[in-house]
Amino acid sequence: MNGSWPQLTELWGAQLLMGGQILLIVVFALIAQRLVVRGLAGLARRYPLPAEILLPIRTGSRWLIIGGALIMVLERFGVSATVLWTAISGFLAVAAVAFFAMWSVLSNLLCTVFILSVGSFRVGDRIEVIDSADKPGVRGQVVDINLLYTTLQETHENGDSNLVQIPNSLFFQKMMRRWHSADAATPPSLPHE
Repeated sequence: MNGSWPQLTELWGAQLLMGGQILLIVVFALIAQRLVVRGLAGLARRYPLPAEILLPIRTGSRWLIIGGALIMVLERFGVSATVLWTAISGFLAVAAVAFFAMWSVLSNLLCTVFILSVGSFRVGDRIEVIDSADKPGVRGQVVDINLLYTTLQETHENGDSNLVQIPNSLFFQKMMRRWHSADAATPPSLPHE
């Protein structure tokens, strides 16, 4: 044997103490979690609270208890809570910046799903996106709907035409007129045409 008996008992004693502390942390976390769930259930029985309110509170408290227990266990292994908090907050800051940078793209993707599933308009329909009641909007025939844009073909009085790409999220922010593809050949004329 490399070590003497007192050194081995001290090493094993330290390991057992750390294991006992970790076990106590886990047990207390489970008990705290059960108490919170029971308390919320009692609160729901006493007051008519909808499930839409209770579920996020229950889930949030569960994650808060698990996170606190995890930080305590990691501290027993020598991981500094300050270093851990710095790493988590740095990750959350980068994730928030990335989310805001991708917000318009994600918004257009979600609006595309809504346009295609709800059937607000289809390829071949003639639509007008109305900016305000006193100004004419963009009017044309839908020639393409992709993940980010809807392409309209505008035809002018002199016979020229051009393509206009409108972000799909704009259709949920503005008013819109629509003529189905069967009626698109002869849409009713408006004063600005």
